[in-house]
Amino acid sequence: MKFDALVVIDVQTSLVNAHPYQEETLIQNIQKLLKECREKQIPVIYVRHDGGKNDELEAGTDGWQIYHAIAPQPEDKVIDKRFNSSFRQTDLREYLESIHAKNLILCGMQTEYCIDASCKVAFEYEYKVTIAKGTTSTYDTTIACAKDLIEYYEERIWKNRYASVISLEELVQEIKQN
Repeated sequence: MKFDALVVIDVQTSLVNAHPYQEETLIQNIQKLLKECREKQIPVIYVRHDGGKNDELEAGTDGWQIYHAIAPQPEDKVIDKRFNSSFRQTDLREYLESIHAKNLILCGMQTEYCIDASCKVAFEYEYKVTIAKGTTSTYDTTIACAKDLIEYYEERIWKNRYASVISLEELVQEIKQN
C-alpha cells in the first residue's frame, strides 16, 4: 500500500513522563516510523493536545511540548487540538485534502482515547488507516491494565473494522515499497 501521511498523536512530554505502558518501546517504534516515512518523503503530521488552563497539557507549558525524542522537523506539520478527535475543530482534514492523502498511518497516545477517536473519525471520512502494533500506548486503569486495553483496541475494535492493524516490521516493509 502507498502511504500518504504519518499522523503522530499526543506524544507529549507530560504524557511520556507519566510512563505509559512500554514507554521505551513506544518511543523507539515511533522513531523508526518517522525515519522510514521521512526517507520515503511521506509527510509527517504531529497532533498536540491542549488540555486548557492549569491542565498538564496546557498550551505553552513544558508538558504540552511534543516529546523531545520524536520532535518535529521544520518540514513537519503540527496541529493543535482540544478534543479527543484529531479532526474536531482542527485543520487536519483540510491539510490531508491539500496533500491528497487517503492512506494514513496513525500512532501515539492514548490508545483508548485520542487514537481511538481519531481512528474512527478518519474511517468515517473514508481514509484508509493503518496502525502498527507497538506504536500506541496508554496507562493502567482501575478496570483494565494498559496491555489489555491496547490488545483489545488493536484486535477487537480497530482490526478489520476501522483500520488495518499489522506488525511494525510489516508496516516498515510496506513503507519501503512506497
